[in-house]
Amino acid sequence: MNIMKMMQKAKEMQEEMKNIQAKMAEVEVFGEAGGGMIRVRMGGDRSLRQISIDPSLWADQDKSLIEDLTVAAVNHAVAQVNEKSEEKKKELLSGLPLPPGFTL
Repeated sequence: MNIMKMMQKAKEMQEEMKNIQAKMAEVEVFGEAGGGMIRVRMGGDRSLRQISIDPSLWADQDKSLIEDLTVAAVNHAVAQVNEKSEEKKKELLSGLPLPPGFTL
């Protein structure tokens, strides 16, 4: 592949990455912790959209438990977004001949 074709392919990939980012913003994932006692809804752009806390957690009035479970649920959702994002990137890069060990 000559350099001009590689540059053209890189430009196309850049545009495709923008499209993937736009599509990822539309994706929603859910993270949970405490057996579902805390659930979060997050967009593929990593925007936190909703937090649901089981009322039984309020009854115990354990502030640190609620905080810890919320952090865990958000981290769970972020991990799912990262996984979906990596899948999309692999799809995009599958047709590009990159040197071994080279990633974008």
